[in-house]
Amino acid sequence: MTQHITGTTAADIAESVRALVDRGTLVPGEILPPVRTLAEQLNVNRNTAVAAYRLLSQAGVTSSHGRGGTRVAGSARSAQDGYAHDTVLRDVGSGNPDPRLIPPLAPALAALADRPVMYGEPTIDAALEQWARNWCAPDLAPADIGITVTSGAVDAIERLLAGALVRDDAVGLEDPCFLASIHTVKLGGYRAVGMPVDAEGITPAGLRHALDQGVRAIVTTPRAQNPTGVTMSPQRAAELRDILAAHPYVLIIEDDHFSMLASEAPVSLIGPDHQRFALVRSVSKFLGPDMGLAIVATDPHTQSRLAMRLSPGTTWVSHILQRLTLSQLTMPAAQRVVADAAQHYATRNAAFADLLIARGIAAPALSAISLWVDTGTSADAVVRELMKRGWLARTEDEFALNRSPGSGTHVRLTVHDLSDDDQRQLADDLVASVR
Repeated sequence: MTQHITGTTAADIAESVRALVDRGTLVPGEILPPVRTLAEQLNVNRNTAVAAYRLLSQAGVTSSHGRGGTRVAGSARSAQDGYAHDTVLRDVGSGNPDPRLIPPLAPALAALADRPVMYGEPTIDAALEQWARNWCAPDLAPADIGITVTSGAVDAIERLLAGALVRDDAVGLEDPCFLASIHTVKLGGYRAVGMPVDAEGITPAGLRHALDQGVRAIVTTPRAQNPTGVTMSPQRAAELRDILAAHPYVLIIEDDHFSMLASEAPVSLIGPDHQRFALVRSVSKFLGPDMGLAIVATDPHTQSRLAMRLSPGTTWVSHILQRLTLSQLTMPAAQRVVADAAQHYATRNAAFADLLIARGIAAPALSAISLWVDTGTSADAVVRELMKRGWLARTEDEFALNRSPGSGTHVRLTVHDLSDDDQRQLADDLVASVR
């Protein structure tokens, strides 16, 4: 029923499509006309049609599927990380840490100071701020940094982008990308520009393309990139820093979510003279997702903008939570648990990778939560076969920015909590599913 679309401006065309969707004239999954066809049909400039489709995508009315065209979006929930609900299948795509390797709260709770914090007091606990500065400063080239505390990494990235960008600004995202970053950019009304990731991190060509597209911010994960698990090589980081040297005011957001669990040394795209940057270190992977706290080290200007974005909302992260986090980060017993967790993830992933290699499937053994496995064939088909065998995995398509549905060959597998027997069974079932 696309012939019923009307309008001469982007806003009018978008409103026409929304009305058709509301009335049920256009149904979920229906393909809208290509931009050129719609422009000719309505006798408008092609850029007007492009802008209309962008408005519809930002509002969640449509979704782009590459060569599959622009389609009316359904009401299904967006893909999210974490356990799948309402399934009897064994979930090996969750991306969750092992709850048995999260430091217990009881010892840290007993060490908390009980003085209440009142309005007008500093928003960051002084002891946590000093500890965070000592943690982050050695890994940043710029000498002048500020420390902010947010309610997790996603909260930090959302507020950092909101403080630096306006609607329709371009943001460089890794491709494939962390699901929350994709949603944050989409819901913020920004334009995502994909930067392909290979075995050494973001490709130089991908970064150059993003900069040529006028991105005002890039979001990157230098270690244990989600979903691929790739850690950027020092050589690649140096090459990317050289490219970024000509763009000192592009906001670089580094999401170092795996920090304390990573066996690799920190690497960074933030050069000594870069003017806008943020290093974000959440504690969720090693102290548990429910802790909801991230340390953000930034340049002074970005710190000021971030504080402005915090002031009308939550204002500050609970000092009780800040003190609890600091207690866990500094208590020797908790530190030993975190060290054991790092070893556990690396060892269990390596064991599963060896099983796959012995069965003819190449898989990297990475110190990340999950493994990124190239099946060499349609990941969608492999995942469907795995479901028949009792397993639930995630496909590459869920994390891709600009690829046609069904084109991915990778699956993300979270296997660190499987027993040896279960790992062997999954490896056998994966091989059977590929074949």
